[in-house]
Amino acid sequence: MAEDNVNVKPEDGSAASGENEHLNIKVTDNNNEVFFRIRKTTGLKKLMDTFCERQGKSRLAVRFLFDGERVNDADTPQTLGMQDGDILEVVQEQTGGAY
Repeated sequence: MAEDNVNVKPEDGSAASGENEHLNIKVTDNNNEVFFRIRKTTGLKKLMDTFCERQGKSRLAVRFLFDGERVNDADTPQTLGMQDGDILEVVQEQTGGAY
């Protein structure tokens, strides 16, 4: 099982008290685990793009889930109520449903 540590940096350098608090988030697709250190206010799109790029996956082919709910590009760890050590799951996108 491959392990990577990746820092995802925010868009701006704001250092307001409490806003620059970092979390360690594990992203796993059951074959690989990548650990990210990310600010609570940074959009998760950066994290998801970085994971897919490093694993050679298309963003259109996978979904990211936190506590069973789909994670959107505009979500941040703060809006999802994430805490240090939380896990994002990566699952294969599935379409269809009719015979």
